[in-house]
Amino acid sequence: MTSDPIQRGSDWLSRAGLRPTRQRVALAALLVGDGKHRHVTAESLYAAAQAEGEGVSLATVYNTLRAFCDAGLIQEVTVDGSRSYFDTNTRDHPHFFWEDEGHLTDAPSEDLVISKLPSAPDGAEIASVDVVIRLRRK
Repeated sequence: MTSDPIQRGSDWLSRAGLRPTRQRVALAALLVGDGKHRHVTAESLYAAAQAEGEGVSLATVYNTLRAFCDAGLIQEVTVDGSRSYFDTNTRDHPHFFWEDEGHLTDAPSEDLVISKLPSAPDGAEIASVDVVIRLRRK
């Protein structure tokens, strides 16, 4: 595995069959360049890109994150129905949402037990179950 963030980002895009444009590679390097999983908002990724001197617009960041989701590279986690976070860890797992700080972290999967779900209405099927546990500091 390469330690170069740009190469790691390019490889990540290539594995998903996405064309490695300059902007996609720059954003991919910010997301997976260090090999660690992260949770970002479009705005936080945009700010990180600006801090690195990358000339990308906020609209480009939104479009690129959507393309990454569509390719299965990241998953979108919606909090409060209005705020979206993007997670580079695409396996099924629960999240903690830290209300006071407004950020998302992974919660331990091994501690979560869902014993029963309600039946889907006629003509529908359950596509996924998202678990977001809201926390606030005491």
